[in-house]
Amino acid sequence: MTRTYLDHNATTPLRPEARQAMIAAMDVAGNPSSVHAEGRAAKSLVERARGQVAAALGADGADVVFVSSATEGAALALNGQGIHGAAVEHDAVGAWITPDLPVDGEGRVTVADPATSTLQLANSETGVIQDLPQGLYLSDLTQAFGKIPVAFNWTGATMALVSAHKLGGPKGIGALVLKRGTDIAAQIRGGGQEMGRRSGTENVIGIAGFGAAAEAAARDLANGVWEPVAALRDTLEQIIAAGAPDTIFVGTGANRLPNTTYFTTPGWKGETQVMQMDLAGFAVSAGSACSSGKVRSSAVLRAMGFDEAAASGALRVSLGPDTTRDDIDRFAKAWLSQHQKFRARAA
Repeated sequence: MTRTYLDHNATTPLRPEARQAMIAAMDVAGNPSSVHAEGRAAKSLVERARGQVAAALGADGADVVFVSSATEGAALALNGQGIHGAAVEHDAVGAWITPDLPVDGEGRVTVADPATSTLQLANSETGVIQDLPQGLYLSDLTQAFGKIPVAFNWTGATMALVSAHKLGGPKGIGALVLKRGTDIAAQIRGGGQEMGRRSGTENVIGIAGFGAAAEAAARDLANGVWEPVAALRDTLEQIIAAGAPDTIFVGTGANRLPNTTYFTTPGWKGETQVMQMDLAGFAVSAGSACSSGKVRSSAVLRAMGFDEAAASGALRVSLGPDTTRDDIDRFAKAWLSQHQKFRARAA
């Protein structure tokens, strides 16, 4: 059976540039904190990648602190800070905030006091892009980085989160980006690596892959690779809507990521759809991968005002630059076949 990967918002295939950088880094024996030649060679790889990530993110002059994931970065930035946010934030952020910011039916969030608030740039489930107010305490840029133009320096945020595996880098490496001069207390203490913010010997191999992936993603974005993806996404929605008029597409009244469609068929469990599509050869999801497998409806959709039947019946399809028209035609045919069976059972 041919497998078709349509879950790029969960994680992306490793870019060749990242793979090559990681293989090369494996041959560098030194500890980046050592002062001898081997240590300096390892340190050079880390600092090169730091510059690559900063340049791709428009964060020149900011501090890029490498961490194990955006989840760790969120804990480092938010633990004990009393920050406000919305219930549409990723669980990595939601675990540390008061979720009291209002959300409208299209997933857009209103921020009253940016200095004490966090707001994601793009939602991992719906793909909805927010208008970021200046002066946010933190913005989660993880899903947006590499898919749409974004510059940390333009956001005016004090801090931001990014993750390598969302743009073709390896899993297990991310970054917390801070305005230069921002004070933040280390939670992992020890040798004082990463400018004293995150101790522990740096993951040189992962960091090298992150830097190479960020540079390649920025180049692809500038070359317009996502415009054809957006056209394919729109075509997929048209095919689904024509064959299943009861389907509700989420966030279509707002700006969205070019690769993301999120739709719901009330009463047809999203997890059931995921399994059915998996058996048909397609990798899709019912929402954020970090929440996958948990028996619960989408908190994002509930925050947007959807009822339980709709919130539990959602499916996310997230395309990549390698997705083809044949891919979406075959997916739509398989999904519509299962949709007809669901309707027949429900009749």
